[in-house]
Amino acid sequence: LPGSRFPLEGASDADIGSNAQLSYTLSPSEHFRVEEETSKSRSKSLFLVLTKPLDRETVPVHRLVLTASDEGKPSLTGTMELLITVLDANDNAPQFNQSVYSVHLSEDALQGIVVARVNATDPDMGSNRELTYKIDTFVPTSASDLFHINSESGEIRLTGALDFETVTFYELHVKATDKGTPPLSGHCKVELEVLDVNDNAPEVWVTSLSVPVSEDASVGTVVALLSVSDRDSGANGRVQCSVWPTSPFGLETRFLGSYSLVLREALDRERVSEYEVEVRAEDGGKPPLRASRGVRVPVCDVNDNAPAFSQAVYTVLARENEAAGAELARVWARDPDEAGNGRVSYSLWEGVSGASVSGGGWRPASSYVSFEVRAVDAGEPPLVGNATVQLFVVDENDNAPVLLPPAGGGPGLDPFAGGVVGGSVEAASDAGSETLWAWAAWGAPAGQVVAKIRAVDADSGYNAWLRYEVLEPRGKGPFRVGLYSGEVSTARALEEADGPRQRLVIVVRDHGEPSRSATATLSVSLVEGGEKALAVGGSSSLPGLVLPAEGGAAAGSASASTNVWLVVGICAVSSVFVLALVLYGASRWAPRSAVLSGPAPATLVCASEVGSWSYSQRQSRSLCVADGAGKSDLMVFSPNLPPPPSVPAAKDTSQAEPSSLLGT
Repeated sequence: LPGSRFPLEGASDADIGSNAQLSYTLSPSEHFRVEEETSKSRSKSLFLVLTKPLDRETVPVHRLVLTASDEGKPSLTGTMELLITVLDANDNAPQFNQSVYSVHLSEDALQGIVVARVNATDPDMGSNRELTYKIDTFVPTSASDLFHINSESGEIRLTGALDFETVTFYELHVKATDKGTPPLSGHCKVELEVLDVNDNAPEVWVTSLSVPVSEDASVGTVVALLSVSDRDSGANGRVQCSVWPTSPFGLETRFLGSYSLVLREALDRERVSEYEVEVRAEDGGKPPLRASRGVRVPVCDVNDNAPAFSQAVYTVLARENEAAGAELARVWARDPDEAGNGRVSYSLWEGVSGASVSGGGWRPASSYVSFEVRAVDAGEPPLVGNATVQLFVVDENDNAPVLLPPAGGGPGLDPFAGGVVGGSVEAASDAGSETLWAWAAWGAPAGQVVAKIRAVDADSGYNAWLRYEVLEPRGKGPFRVGLYSGEVSTARALEEADGPRQRLVIVVRDHGEPSRSATATLSVSLVEGGEKALAVGGSSSLPGLVLPAEGGAAAGSASASTNVWLVVGICAVSSVFVLALVLYGASRWAPRSAVLSGPAPATLVCASEVGSWSYSQRQSRSLCVADGAGKSDLMVFSPNLPPPPSVPAAKDTSQAEPSSLLGT
């Protein structure tokens, strides 16, 4: 401190008295002066006094000249050089070359990298200038795990992972302390700014979801609300969103980071019942990062589909004599809706009356030929589908041929040479037989028709196609019967050797499987002339036997009547023949599916591969030509019903017989 005294060794003078009296002077100095003790002692002490504080860092060494002078005459002097070395004191704190260090570091910087290197100096000497570095304060405090400073070099290194999204700025207060006594310290600040990198993918959240969506929802309906964000900043945090598949949904945004998933197109649950929608987000970094969020959108059903049958028209073939309750066919309607909207119930529908028939109850038989089946779902409101069922009854051979009663009892009513007397045979009996009577003249040529066996079969097709055979007598007899016409004619010229009477047993069979049959016994009387014939004709024991008359008014009347009916019969046959030719030609030149129809009560006539025929209750007359090989015959069967009693026999004979066989 100023005023400090440092003793000096004084000078000596060998003289005595005043010549030995010494005085001292010091070369000019602002820090020191020389001071002599003023006491009265024999030896006086000499001191170097500090007048101003020393600063080693300014003048580390002071060089002074101390001069001693005696009081002799002349005065003599002696000099001495004072070399004053200023010892260091720890009077200087360390000083950093920068008070603030600014550092920019990417958040993906690797651990161990040098963040900064701080440097401080101390002008003191020795241990007073030896420094140690330390991070005194971390801002935020969590940074203590991220940074480390070398206490000797002042090098700061990264010891953890930076995250821009967590902390974007760090502040480190560094202290440098010397080793003096007492130690002195200096301070600086390191400011570290973390630079963002695109290390965070976008994030998508569903904040609201309105499902299921009704399939009749309008376009623009909001299905879900979504929030999208990216923790990065700048372009790295700018997010673009899209939806996949691109239809039927889309995205709309009104606020940054908020999106609405809306309906862009109409839905159809029957086509797609559920959608897996993916919302995709992509940021603007390089390279860009992506994220997605799946949204499950089920579609709620509405009753927008009516039941639909697999066929608009069902054709059903049912065998006759089916028991009540037997299954005829199975129809099925599909409704693609679900639950009650797709649950289908069936009923028969009467289109005329508009009534539904779901159970038992009487119905006209015609309604079973073609009727409508209705399928109704259980939706609200219910939807309806319809299908037409056309029922065709397949005939079974359950009826035996039935012999018809005589056509008439009067003479001249039969256009053939002989009359026919017949008796009925029960249709259910295959073994029953009836005796018929006819006559023939001796000398009649071969081929002369003497009688006609008439029979019908209530079945149809093959089952109603009849053939006639002579069962007895076997072998070659004088008579034969037409295989399909039933006409009994002479096989050769009749002779007296054939006897007065011939008994024929004729069997009528159908073509069913197994075939059914009926038999008739025909007794043919052989006579010589017209008078005998008239005599036989007038006999009450042979009812229905017709003989030709000779002369007289009766014979003339019979002949005229016969001629008239022959003309009528020939005209009828010719008309049918011409009509058949026209129809046949039309069917040959018209398309295969051509159908001629008229309003008359109808018989559906179809040529099958075997030449059989079938009938229908349909109110139209149709001629169908089947594909396949051509046929040489066109056969038309008349309805297999006996003539009503009120119709005259002559009309029955003349009109019915031409329609039984038509050859081409």
